[in-house]
Amino acid sequence: MFNKIAIFGLSMMFIGLLSVSCDKDNDATSAKGKDINTATKVSVDRFSVTAGKLMVRTATNGLPVANAPINFDNQPFITTGLDRTGAVVKYYNFDVQSTAPEDIYVFFKEDGTQLSEQNNIIPTIPGEVGYNDFWLVNKVTVPKNYVPNSLTSENEVLSSGYKITKTNSIVNCPVVPFGSTAARSAKASIASALTIGWYKGQAVAYFNFAEKELTTTSANQVPTSPIYVMFNDNAVGPASGFRTETANPSQTHNVLATIPSDASYSPLWNVLVLDNKNFNAVTNLATATSIAASAAGATVNCPIVK
Repeated sequence: MFNKIAIFGLSMMFIGLLSVSCDKDNDATSAKGKDINTATKVSVDRFSVTAGKLMVRTATNGLPVANAPINFDNQPFITTGLDRTGAVVKYYNFDVQSTAPEDIYVFFKEDGTQLSEQNNIIPTIPGEVGYNDFWLVNKVTVPKNYVPNSLTSENEVLSSGYKITKTNSIVNCPVVPFGSTAARSAKASIASALTIGWYKGQAVAYFNFAEKELTTTSANQVPTSPIYVMFNDNAVGPASGFRTETANPSQTHNVLATIPSDASYSPLWNVLVLDNKNFNAVTNLATATSIAASAAGATVNCPIVK
């Protein structure tokens, strides 16, 4: 009788354990994915006093109001300059950005392929501490029963227990209001379309400028490249605007040291300022570097586009 009772007890314990195991599986597979197309859209303001550095909205400068779509193909968001040979180039202006990248979470299956059904997740937007247009890719490895878009915030990712691997890959993805446009690209016939991701459970829009694959420096920072600029007023500096040709008011003599085909290219430019008395003499990198420059102490996000 004792043995039968013991066997019965062990059998019930096994059934109980099996039930618990099945319940865990059910919990994992019963998670629901959110629809990013119907999610609340986050409000973005790149020109507030907390977000902007060179581009801060005033009552008179005409910068777009908070969350209004931005056309980056209009002034002052696109500039015509010169490359190292003196050829004309255009580049977008996304204001001052740090060399310390922010995190972005990209989801991968256990076999190493990206989970395309899951939208990427970012933790900050313009105006918040730590925000940067430049993102360090973090690979989140999820099991085969993971439900895409069931995680939609950094806090959820960090508490999920899934494996997170920091890479050395940097992406240039400025967060902008929905409806914003940037029609030009460094790659022919490819417009810089908006990508939709997650931010604290809300939908967020950003560009992805991929004219060059970027990796962190040995100090885990965003790489930089020099740009030589001249302002209308040496004393006033950026607030006076770039000096331009009299006959061609859109043409500056700002000289970019690298272009996307160069190994050392980066869209995060280290600004070096030249005295504007040298404007006519500066026509390429050789002439720019022959003149003493002062460091502006700023790094600006200016991806080159055709």
